[in-house]
Amino acid sequence: MYVDPRTSTLSLVRENRTYYFCAESCRESFAQPEAHRARLARQLAVAWPLAAVVALLTYTAPFPEWPIVALGLAAIVQGYAGRTFYRGTWDALRSRIGNMDLLVAVATTAAFGYSAAVVVLPGRLPPSLYFDASSLILALILTGNYLEQRTRSRASAVLRALRDLLPATATRMEDGRESLVALDLVSAGDVLRVRPHARFPADGTVRTGASWAEEAVVTGESAPVPKSPSDRVVGGTRNGDGVLDVVVTAVGPSSFLGEVGRLVTDAEANRMPLRRLADRIASGFAPAVLVFAVGAAVAWAAFGHAPLPVALLVFVTVAITACPCAFGIATPAAISLGAGRAAEMGILFRGEETIGRLAEVDCLLVDKTGTITLGRPTVRRVVAAPGVAEATVVGLASAVSVGSDHPLGRATVEYARGRGIPLAPAEALRFESGLGAFGVVGGGTVEFGRRVAGPPADPWAVALLTEADAGGETVSFVRYSGTFLGAIAFVDPVAPGVPTAIAALAREGIRVELVTGDRPGAARAAAATAGISLVHSEQTPGAKRDLVAARQREGRVVGFVGDGINDAGALLAADVGIAIGTGTEVAREAGGVLLVRGEFAGVPAAVGLARATVRKVRQNLTWAVGYNLVLLPIAAGALVPWFGFGVYAVLPVVGALAMALSSTSVVVNSLTLRTVRLAGPSPSLMLGSTT
Repeated sequence: MYVDPRTSTLSLVRENRTYYFCAESCRESFAQPEAHRARLARQLAVAWPLAAVVALLTYTAPFPEWPIVALGLAAIVQGYAGRTFYRGTWDALRSRIGNMDLLVAVATTAAFGYSAAVVVLPGRLPPSLYFDASSLILALILTGNYLEQRTRSRASAVLRALRDLLPATATRMEDGRESLVALDLVSAGDVLRVRPHARFPADGTVRTGASWAEEAVVTGESAPVPKSPSDRVVGGTRNGDGVLDVVVTAVGPSSFLGEVGRLVTDAEANRMPLRRLADRIASGFAPAVLVFAVGAAVAWAAFGHAPLPVALLVFVTVAITACPCAFGIATPAAISLGAGRAAEMGILFRGEETIGRLAEVDCLLVDKTGTITLGRPTVRRVVAAPGVAEATVVGLASAVSVGSDHPLGRATVEYARGRGIPLAPAEALRFESGLGAFGVVGGGTVEFGRRVAGPPADPWAVALLTEADAGGETVSFVRYSGTFLGAIAFVDPVAPGVPTAIAALAREGIRVELVTGDRPGAARAAAATAGISLVHSEQTPGAKRDLVAARQREGRVVGFVGDGINDAGALLAADVGIAIGTGTEVAREAGGVLLVRGEFAGVPAAVGLARATVRKVRQNLTWAVGYNLVLLPIAAGALVPWFGFGVYAVLPVVGALAMALSSTSVVVNSLTLRTVRLAGPSPSLMLGSTT
C-alpha cells in the first residue's frame, strides 16, 4: 500500500533504503517474516478453537448461562487474536492512512460490543448476540493473512538464500598469523585464508595459492573455474581443493551478493504506474467504505424499517466484505514472486518500473562482441604458404605468443596445445599493441600479427583476406626471418543458444537489430548465424545512443543489450537497458536488467517473465475490483428483497470468508509465475530450490 513518508510514523532501513509502513504488522512482516508468521500461527491456535466453541454455544444454547460463557470466550478472541488489527488501527490513525486493519477492528468491535451490551444490560437492547460473527470473522481473516504470509514468503526466499551462502566467520591473516573473526569485522583490504571446500566470505582477488571454485551461484556454470593469483573470487561461492589467500575487495552492500540483495529488494520498493494507482486507491478506500457502511445501515434503519441489530449487521457486513486487502496486495504479490523467480534464474530487475517497461519492449538493439558472441576469439582455420606445413605456422605463432594477454595470442596457444603441436623455445619475446608478438626461434626472427610489415601480395594471402572479410574473420600473418609462412584466421563465434533466443524474441513480436562497432563483414557474419536481419556496423558509442533515440522517435519501446563500456550510453538512453553480467562494471551499473549468468538466452526469459508478471498484476487487479463490485451490493442488502433480513444471520461470516479467499486467490494466482514456461536459461535455479 502507498504510504506517504511525510505522515508515516513507521519506517525501516534496508540496503541503504528507507521503507515506510502503514502498520507495525506490515513492518514486522517485511523485516521479520518468519517471526510474523509464527505470531499469526499462535493467534490462530487460540482463535479457532474458541471461535468454534462460541459458534456451538450460539447455535445450540445448551444451558441458560451460555451468553456469559460466550462473552468470556469471544472477549479472549477479540483481545488476543484481534490485537493485530487494533494495533494496526492505531498506527493508521497516527499516520492518517486508511488500511484494512481499520475496517476489521471497527466492524468486529461493533459486533462484539453490541453483543456484550446485550449481555451486560439485559432488556435494554434487542436481544441479538453476534459473538460467533465477531470471533469467526477474526479467525477467518487471520487465516487469510497467515496463508498470504506463507505464500508471499517464497518471494523473499532468494534473500534468505543469499544470506545463507556467506559463512558467519572468516580466517584473517595478520603478520603471518591466522585469526578467526566474525564476518561483520572483515573489511576491504583484509587478507583472508580460504581452506578447501569452504565458501569465500567476501569478494576478492587471489593473492597466493591455486585451486578452483564452484561458481554456479554467480554464472550458472556447473564446471569448476580455475583460480590462481590475480583471479577474482565472489563471496558465497565455494572453494575447491586448494588453500587460497584472498585480498578482500568488497563486502556487505558493495559485494556481488549485496548487489543482488539490493536489486531484489528494489523490485519491491519501486512502483510501476499500475501499483502506484492501486496503492493510492487502497489507502483512501477504508474511509470511503466506513462512510458507505454507515450510510447503508442508516438507510435500512430509516427507510427499510430494519431493526437496530440488523442495521448493525449491515454495517459489519459491508465493512468486512469491502476490506481492500486483495486490492492492496494485487500488484506486490505478483511483483515479489516475479522478481524472486527472476533472481533464481540469474535475472535481476532494478525495480518494478523496469519490469513494466520491459514488458512493453517491441524493439531490441543488440551489441555483438561479448553479447551474442562468446567475446573470445577462436582459431577457425590455418592457411600456409605453398610448401609450408600448417603445424609450422601454428608452432611459430604460438611460440612467440606464450605469456601474451592478447586474445588472439591466447587463442593461438590453446589451438596449438589442443592439437599437440609443440611450442619451440623462444627468446627476446616482446608484444607491441596494435602490431603483434615478436621473438627469436631457432635463430630466426618470428613476427606474428595483423600488421606484420603489411600483408603479403601472394595470391594465397589476397584470397584469404577477401574470404576473411566476407566471413567476418580476423587474420594474423606469420613471418619468419622476413619470409611470410602463412596466416591464422580467427573468429569470435556466436554463443550457443543465441539463434534460439533471437527466434523466441521474434515470436514475441520484438524486432531485433544488431548494433556493433565491428567492421561490416564480421557484423554480417555474426548476424547471419544468430538470425538477425537488420545490421548496423562500425557504430561509435555516440552512434549507438543516437540509434536508440531514433527508434524511440518512431514510437517504439526500445531495449538495448550490451556488455562493454562503449554500451553504457545506449544502455542508459534505452527504455530498458539489459546488461550482460560478465561485462564491465560500467555496463552493469547502467543496465536496468542484469543477466548474472552472462547468457544472451536470458533476454527472452527476462522479457517473458516481465510480460507474465504484468499479466498477473492485471489479472489480480481485475479480480480485486470485480470482487468488490459483486459483493459490496450484496453486503449492503441487495438480497434482502428476496430473502429478508434473515440473510444477515450468515452474511457477516460469509463476507469474512470471501474476503480471506479473495486475498489468498490473488497470491495463489501470482504463485503460478513460478511454473510459467519461459524461453531462456535452464530451469535449474541460480540459488537452489526455494519451493
